[in-house]
Amino acid sequence: MAKYSMRKLVGGALALFLIAGFMLVDSSAQKRRRKRRASAPRITNPAIYQPSANDNANPAGDANTSENANSQGNTQNTKPSQDPEEMKRTIRSLSSQVDRLSDKLGQMQEEQRSLVDLERLSRGEQRSAQLHAEMRDVQAKEAELQARLEDINYALKPENIERATAGVGSTHPEEVREQRRKQLESEKQRVQGQLDHLAASRASLEQAIAASESEVDRLRKKLDAADQAAIENAKRKAQAEGSSQTSQPYASPKPTPGP
Repeated sequence: MAKYSMRKLVGGALALFLIAGFMLVDSSAQKRRRKRRASAPRITNPAIYQPSANDNANPAGDANTSENANSQGNTQNTKPSQDPEEMKRTIRSLSSQVDRLSDKLGQMQEEQRSLVDLERLSRGEQRSAQLHAEMRDVQAKEAELQARLEDINYALKPENIERATAGVGSTHPEEVREQRRKQLESEKQRVQGQLDHLAASRASLEQAIAASESEVDRLRKKLDAADQAAIENAKRKAQAEGSSQTSQPYASPKPTPGP
């Protein structure tokens, strides 16, 4: 029992000793940290270094600056001066080129319009030819139907009906004649209806032909006017070129030196 109590006292004393040692080590470490923090001064307003005007710390930069200035001065000195006469000649040349291009563009546009008008004229002529062909067909059918109608009207005469039914043997000849007359009247109505329809078609064709021929005539006149204008423009250009060539003075030949 005494041994057990002695061991317990020794263990407690050892534990207290270790705890005290750890506390001493921790306090010394905290003191060292505080000293380090206190020894490092904090910079609040850093000073900005400004080189003086007589500072020769960068001679290479001054040399590069002087070289650049010299090179710029040489470039400005070596820049060729523009001749006013040369500029005028260049402007005149460009202006003449622009005028030629404008004339060429206008000519191309006029040619394009002429091609469109030619295409429209060709289609109008084809349309007119087709309408005239339809008109001829209608007129031919009208002539046939008109001839048939005249035959029917001739057959509807009483003496002709009686002559047509005389060879038919019947106890009631009046019924035969009435039947013949009804057949002829029915055929006459059918032919007259066809003639009325052809007459309406002929009227619409006449209007279409008149409109088509008017359009064709208008396009022909327009193309003729365009051709005449092109000829006049060509003549004026030729006259202008001839006058400009004659107005230019000829340089007198220089005498060749003798031997």
